[in-house]
Amino acid sequence: MTTNIDERRTLPANGTALAAFLAAGIGAFGMGLVVILNEVGLFTAPTLYAPAGGVSGRTTLAAVIWLVAWAVLHRRWKDRSPEPGRVHTATLILIALGLLLTFPPVWALL
Repeated sequence: MTTNIDERRTLPANGTALAAFLAAGIGAFGMGLVVILNEVGLFTAPTLYAPAGGVSGRTTLAAVIWLVAWAVLHRRWKDRSPEPGRVHTATLILIALGLLLTFPPVWALL
């Protein structure tokens, strides 16, 4: 039995896993964005739990952003195989930006 050299081994779709990675980055960036918008005074998240104050609304909104991003990306990528390197790079950049935006010294620059 001979094999054709042109036959390519197909890899399973990894879109669902990569959707989870990218959604985590989007959620982290969403948290940073919500914090900056709150500090600038453009958006005030409601207090959902009084002892925690406004942070309860900000973290809940970030979790909603993460879940929506995950649902949308999962639906779009479930049968695809996006480039893992690009997705991981974008995820790391979004996480770094989200983390940076939550630090008070960054708020002082605004």
